[in-house]
Amino acid sequence: MGDRLRSATFDDLPSHLILEILTSGARLGGSDLVCLELTNTTFRGTHGLVPHKLRSLVDFAAFQLSGSHPIYVSLSYRAQEELLARCSGNWKKVLRFLQSVHQSSDIVETSSGNMQIRSGRYHTLLIKDSKIYSCGSSLCGVLGHGPETTNCVAFTPIKFPYPVNVTHVSASHNHAAFVAKSGEVFTCGDNSSFCCGHSDTNRPIFKPRLVEALKNVPCKQVAAGVSFTVFLTTEGQIYTCGTSGHGQLGHGDTLDRPTPKLVEPVGPIGSVVQIAAGPSYTLVVTNDGGVYSFGSGSNFCLGHGEQHNELRPRVIQSFRRNGIHVVRVSAGDEHVVALDSNGFVYTWGKGYCGALGHGDEIDKTTPALLTSLKNHLAVQVCASKRKTFVLMDSGCLYGFGWMAFGSLGFPDRDVSDKVLKPSMLYSLKDHHICQVSTGLYHSVVVTNRGRIFGFGDNERAQLGHDELRGCLHPTEILVEE
Repeated sequence: MGDRLRSATFDDLPSHLILEILTSGARLGGSDLVCLELTNTTFRGTHGLVPHKLRSLVDFAAFQLSGSHPIYVSLSYRAQEELLARCSGNWKKVLRFLQSVHQSSDIVETSSGNMQIRSGRYHTLLIKDSKIYSCGSSLCGVLGHGPETTNCVAFTPIKFPYPVNVTHVSASHNHAAFVAKSGEVFTCGDNSSFCCGHSDTNRPIFKPRLVEALKNVPCKQVAAGVSFTVFLTTEGQIYTCGTSGHGQLGHGDTLDRPTPKLVEPVGPIGSVVQIAAGPSYTLVVTNDGGVYSFGSGSNFCLGHGEQHNELRPRVIQSFRRNGIHVVRVSAGDEHVVALDSNGFVYTWGKGYCGALGHGDEIDKTTPALLTSLKNHLAVQVCASKRKTFVLMDSGCLYGFGWMAFGSLGFPDRDVSDKVLKPSMLYSLKDHHICQVSTGLYHSVVVTNRGRIFGFGDNERAQLGHDELRGCLHPTEILVEE
């Protein structure tokens, strides 16, 4: 009788059902699979279901989950083999890399909720479980709280015209853009250049407003430049609006566009998977690993070895010639940083203050491999005003360039120092960082536990603190929900 009433355990489940659970839509990560393998012997066995090249159910699950990941699917067979070799043949590490790259530029899953952080010029935007918050200076209405708000000293919820589930946000100098789960796009801030996509007014928009021109064009990403905006649709197409004095809208001319207009592809451009906007130039990454650039050629940010403006998307040939599959790019004020499918990092543009990380201040006219990080597996790159951050799959964060009021995160250095080579931020070594964003003079990170830390200038409360004027040491930012 006692045996009949005994509670069933996980070990009693059929092995094929356990495998089905591991590979279903449960969104398990590489770290989750490691924990399962360490804590339960059931997951360490093959149970006759696992191919000989894999050691356990967990390995098989990681193999299958990696094989269906959109980044992995887009890689050539050679690139897939190279990634597996970079991860020492460990499919759990491959899965962790793929998921970290994907999440670090979008929503990251933490133990206290789903989050995304974005730093603007003097403000910060935060998505937390689909709600959107902002703090800092509300110049031209960029915080989205209405004309009566000039400053927010703490993260404050932004109200939309109707309830929306926000999934992506971009912060620029004086305007912001938000993407809802429905694919709708909202903008607020300075619209004098029509960068917010509303042709009926060139006055500031103080609260998020639906971009009517994209009402029937579902989007998944936005990138805000200084006076223009780039929109990425769910179909992998890009639209742009705003100022185009340098060709940064990509339409083959320098005419401004008051509402979003489709950028016609030049040649066999693949589906776009990521976009980035500098002050007056644009970068797009396609699913075949190509990087296209257009707009201002100053500072060599377009990566073509020259400083000519490009009015239409032009592929960066050095990546293509060398068979490098780029997965993410970040556009700084005067330089660019890119991440490839093997976790290698490349920089180019102006080398002021060591922003390129090569140990000097020499400009790079085309992408150059950051050799000092070759032994690390990078999952996110982030560039801003003469500084760069690189996040590793281990959760460690490296920074280099100009300290800029302490926004590089090294408390033992002077606020105006230069860091010419990548250095680990030991001030955050006790935390597993899963996303980083940097503005003009401040930086913010999110940990895997959902904690937020900021450092650098806080003169306008862009770090969400009322009394501090500067944070040389990473300081936690609390969000009152």
